[in-house]
Amino acid sequence: MSVELETSEGVDESEKKSSGAPERENHTRMADLSELLKEGTKEAHDRAENTQFVKDFLKGNIRKELFKLATTALYFTYSALEEEMDRNRDHPAFAALYFPVELHRKEALAKDLLYFFGEDWKTQVQCSEATRKYVERIHYVGQKEPELLVAHAYTRYMGDLSGGQVLRKVAQRALKLPSTGEGTHFYLFENVDNAQQFKQLYRARLNALDLTLKTKEKIVQEANKAFEYNMQVFNELDQAGSLLAKETLEDGLPMHNGKGDVRKCPYYAAGQDKGALDGSGCPFRTALSVLSRPGLQFILATTVALAAGLLAWYYV
Repeated sequence: MSVELETSEGVDESEKKSSGAPERENHTRMADLSELLKEGTKEAHDRAENTQFVKDFLKGNIRKELFKLATTALYFTYSALEEEMDRNRDHPAFAALYFPVELHRKEALAKDLLYFFGEDWKTQVQCSEATRKYVERIHYVGQKEPELLVAHAYTRYMGDLSGGQVLRKVAQRALKLPSTGEGTHFYLFENVDNAQQFKQLYRARLNALDLTLKTKEKIVQEANKAFEYNMQVFNELDQAGSLLAKETLEDGLPMHNGKGDVRKCPYYAAGQDKGALDGSGCPFRTALSVLSRPGLQFILATTVALAAGLLAWYYV
């Protein structure tokens, strides 16, 4: 307010209108929810972009079993998200973003799980702890603060339409999946003819929502909270990964198999003195034991799944 008073002092009415127009236009633009989300999550983008796991995934360093578990994590995430979207399809703060035909992913993910696990896939999959926490948050938002559901829908679907397509190609190449789409139906939006145009439509709908600036800021905060859930999963992965050998062969397996001379384990890099090695055990065996637990497997799976969302933000 003080700045406006200073700049308007001693200026006639026509000059006030002329000089104030760019400021009003800029204020309107920055009040657009799509712009607020873009600027307000920039730091989260940067953190995600520099995550080693994400970089490795883009290089195709992913195994089929892990990708299957990732698909499982996505299934539970989208089941929760789309349940709450259906619940709030007529809510004024969300109705404009309800595109079930174009966007919903649950059925596509069910096809992928059928491909990977077979007819009895529902008896084989379960929700990991990390996924459960995110699912609980989605249900809470959908039932208690439905306007914040915008943050979760925007983060997931806009990412799937952009960066997700990169991941689809990486997965097909790395895992030798069929080019006809089996195993990657999740990434195929058959009812979206032009992804770029649809994203523009979605952003326009975002900006047209009748929300106060305070509510928009809360939505940005919720989007960052979603990123925080993601980063917590990455931290869990880092803890598990610290037990693994640093160097890998073709299938991502450490050079040392946990038997024999510990000096052959790449975990102990050159420079370790002989005394430090004597009596030591290779951490690879311990890592395999830890990672064989279902809980840790699903942590890894959830990480891959949420990495898709994080990656997607780079291309939005």
